[in-house]
Amino acid sequence: MLRTLIQKEILHHLLSVRFVALLLMCLLLIPLTLSINYQNYHQDLVDYQEAVKLANIEEKTVNPKMPLEPELEVSKLILKPTPLSVFAKGLEDSLPGYLGMTRNGITQGPPATFSGPLSQLLGHLDFLFVVSTVFSLLALLFTFDAIAGEREAGTIRITLSNAVPRDLFLWSKLIGGYLVFVVPFLVSFLFGLLLLVWQGFPLGESAVFPRVLGLTAIALLYIGVFFAIGTVISTYLDSAKTALIVAFTVWVFAVLITPRLGFLAAKVIAPARTAQSVYMEKKTLRDDSKAELEKKKMKLLIDLPPDDQGRIIVTGEKMNELIKPVEEEHRLKFQDHVNRLDRDYKRETKRQEQAGETLSRITPTSSLIYLATSLTQTGKAQRNNYLQTGNRYYDMLHTDLFSKIDDYATKRMYNPATDIVKITQPPPLETDTLAETFRQSAVDVLLLCFFAVTLTIVAFLKFFRLDI
Repeated sequence: MLRTLIQKEILHHLLSVRFVALLLMCLLLIPLTLSINYQNYHQDLVDYQEAVKLANIEEKTVNPKMPLEPELEVSKLILKPTPLSVFAKGLEDSLPGYLGMTRNGITQGPPATFSGPLSQLLGHLDFLFVVSTVFSLLALLFTFDAIAGEREAGTIRITLSNAVPRDLFLWSKLIGGYLVFVVPFLVSFLFGLLLLVWQGFPLGESAVFPRVLGLTAIALLYIGVFFAIGTVISTYLDSAKTALIVAFTVWVFAVLITPRLGFLAAKVIAPARTAQSVYMEKKTLRDDSKAELEKKKMKLLIDLPPDDQGRIIVTGEKMNELIKPVEEEHRLKFQDHVNRLDRDYKRETKRQEQAGETLSRITPTSSLIYLATSLTQTGKAQRNNYLQTGNRYYDMLHTDLFSKIDDYATKRMYNPATDIVKITQPPPLETDTLAETFRQSAVDVLLLCFFAVTLTIVAFLKFFRLDI
């Protein structure tokens, strides 16, 4: 009986206008977006290779006993694009194109979209956008009248009068509609993958293929969640027109408003300073510390006792002996202030981000975005790895170079032939394994499963109590 009901439901959807719309969306959007985004990735990769050549870090050397401007970028950690950004751009275009290493700290270069920011006004058109926005709406359009439409037409009473169990009737609605929906989706996605492979995309690599499979599974689960949402709406309302209006309203809040509203609320609940303001504070602190050091050194010279003839004669060795303790004291004091600024900034930004994530997870769309960008290595984890690698690289340069630089080296002797430090090469950017990605994203996986199961149970409970 269930099989017959499912076949009836499939035939009903195949003959509807909404199936034609689904088919057109699948055939046009998925292969087209994948192909265009791969071309963009290829261009980004060429730009990255050119940037590495221009940086020419391998041949850079610095003399630590020579004066070095605090704001001079002695080296750069350049962000390499990931091939999985073809599916979800995520944060990749908003991250700084490079992290510059200066004595004042780490500066951030312009993002990848700096040369053409106008295109970002309309957002990204990628696989993640198509699934989260377009197919979620289509899923609601497939289910908003599953029960309400038949109640309005009176056909549900005829069907159930033939001793058809209610649970089988509702299961047929869910399974039949879902099958009609996902088959064109999967076929078009497979066609898009074949198109990518033809263009040179490394789909067969061990670091790529499992993540694409995971992305596909998450997309199917997300579509299932919206099928459950549409079914719940349809069981609670008698009119198909009313169900359509409610379904569209729910979609607007779930997909367009709530994910963004969470982070807007987090800025009020947990305010934080910007990275640029922290950098300027460090610069001001260094300038003030340098001015204060100059005053103390002048005071040392003034307070020096004269010799028997009333003269004050200070040799270079004596000057170094007097100044070195004062310089060391100021260096430690300055470093302590800088470390405190960094700790406060990291604590503020982490608290604000956690609050925004928690509030945005009210809707399944946020969980999908967090999961998809983690799988494609364009999300929060990759951003953190990038910034942590930059911090690690800065610590390496500080040990090898910055800690050895003396602002007053022009007054002392140095040997240009021997006092040379070769710039340390940037360390490779770390990436999480697939197991680590799923472990870090376990909350989002469980939330999507929770939404799907809970909403389906609610639909069944309401349908069992429905007066038909």
